Amino acid sequence: MAYKLIDSFSFLDSFRGTFFSGEWPTVSELFLISRNRFPDSPFFTDFEGSGGSRQTLTYNQVYENASRLASWLIENGLEKGDRIAVTGKNSPEWGTAFLAGFLAGSVVCPMDYGLSEKELENLIATAKPKFVFADEEKLPHFEKSADFRTISLSCKKNPQHLYNLCGKKNYENRCTNENDLAVILFTSGTTGNPKGVMLTHKNLVSDSFIAQTRMKIYQSDVFYALLPIHHAYTLQAVFMVSLSQGCEIVFGKSMAVTRLLKELKEGKITMLLGVPLLFNKLLAGIMKGIKSKGPVVNGMIHFLMGLSYFIKKVFKKNPGKVLFKSVLDKASISSLRIAICGGGPLASSVFKVYNEMGIDFVQGYGLTETSPIIALNPVNHFKIESVGQYFYPYMEMKIFEPDEKGVGEVLVKGPMVFGGYYKMEEETKKVFDADGFFKTGDLGYLDKEGYLVLCGRTKNMIVTDGGKNVYPEEIENEFQLCSDISQITVQGYVEDTESKAEKIEALIYVSDDLYSRLNLKREDGIIPPEVDAAVRQIISSRNKNARGYDKIEKITILEKPLEMTTTQKVKRHYNK
Repeated sequence: MAYKLIDSFSFLDSFRGTFFSGEWPTVSELFLISRNRFPDSPFFTDFEGSGGSRQTLTYNQVYENASRLASWLIENGLEKGDRIAVTGKNSPEWGTAFLAGFLAGSVVCPMDYGLSEKELENLIATAKPKFVFADEEKLPHFEKSADFRTISLSCKKNPQHLYNLCGKKNYENRCTNENDLAVILFTSGTTGNPKGVMLTHKNLVSDSFIAQTRMKIYQSDVFYALLPIHHAYTLQAVFMVSLSQGCEIVFGKSMAVTRLLKELKEGKITMLLGVPLLFNKLLAGIMKGIKSKGPVVNGMIHFLMGLSYFIKKVFKKNPGKVLFKSVLDKASISSLRIAICGGGPLASSVFKVYNEMGIDFVQGYGLTETSPIIALNPVNHFKIESVGQYFYPYMEMKIFEPDEKGVGEVLVKGPMVFGGYYKMEEETKKVFDADGFFKTGDLGYLDKEGYLVLCGRTKNMIVTDGGKNVYPEEIENEFQLCSDISQITVQGYVEDTESKAEKIEALIYVSDDLYSRLNLKREDGIIPPEVDAAVRQIISSRNKNARGYDKIEKITILEKPLEMTTTQKVKRHYNK
């Protein structure tokens, strides 16, 4: 396999022996290095000033805030290795609490602010933090607890707001061992026994720099933290990567279109990381605007898009930014240098359209247990069908028990792979093989250049009566650009209990666009026959070109959408 690696971390050698002594710096040591390199560069930005105005803190200012808070935590009883919990919307205060925790030598437990108070209580009972940082909306509930102290992330008038807390001494950095536990990320189990992924400083920092061997990051880049920052994807690909190269982070709190467009434009975002839902929404708006210009203009633009893509793939030049500048300006994404999709599979057709329009758009792949990035498409050698090239020679990846098509479970080993689940030894043993490879639970295959093509999850795979393996995600991806369908979830169902063979069912929640197009209103408990007929026509058209064994045989139209995760993936319920 031929790899052209980018030099992303040799600069660390000049800080080895002074700022850190291990193979990799800890998160707090990395923070001190970036503060030393870029003291006056912008670090944290939001639009929460008066009238929605811009507010920016430099690396030095963030350090001053974080070090004062770290000193206060230590002087108020935080011991090295104690846990702190952070739950709140994306904000500079969230980032400050996160970094202060490391400077104080604690283990940080980011928690989903979207969970109910009861669900959060369950996570907190498992983590047993000494301090809980919370937004104003949940602060009153947790202030009643005698098991920990609460600190406000949002109400600056509160005496316990983190910016108002200052210790008497300066403890510059209490965490100096890269193998120390850094974070516990809770991925599931909001009831019962929560599953906490334990990641060390080495896991987080090594993954940040190793991922950059496939993509050049500049100190001038501006990252947009729109997805919840407690999630491994945003935590690593936005926060940690920005920290590693002295970049700026613009914190977004809402996917409301007007706010999103304002922050993209005024923030001059160069690096946009999102999930399929976000990019599908953006693209739908762009294509709707193009279509509204009439068939002649629409046809001309699509011709130019095809030409732009051809030039980009063959000659490695990118004419799209010039050809479609007005279109990109209107969508507030003309400043984008790179867009990265993760957190779920994106249809190849969507991937291609962004590249046709001049956006360097790539996909990546990872799991919380792998810190999370373990594959990324190089910008100049991307493959639209792949989630990226794995990070050889820094890690290993193999396919376990591949079938005749080369598809099997993806197994990985490397410095970014976690050590285990918090207080769950048996669960930890189940996800590692005898050679120490982590079993991802994802199905896929590797091509000759080390690019990974995913097919689905092992739990989701459907086995038909002909013994064929069907991957629901592949079918779902076919509908990503269908404006009439808001949500589609494909699953297996058993019609003959004796044979136990599975057939294919599609659970569909139709879009408001379809109701509008049919001049209908959505009513609880009623699916109009016109809607039913329209959906069946869509599925029928798809089935005509499908292989015999992966045709959708059962359609269930939902009255309400299925519950989704914070990265906008449907929460599947397994019956296997």
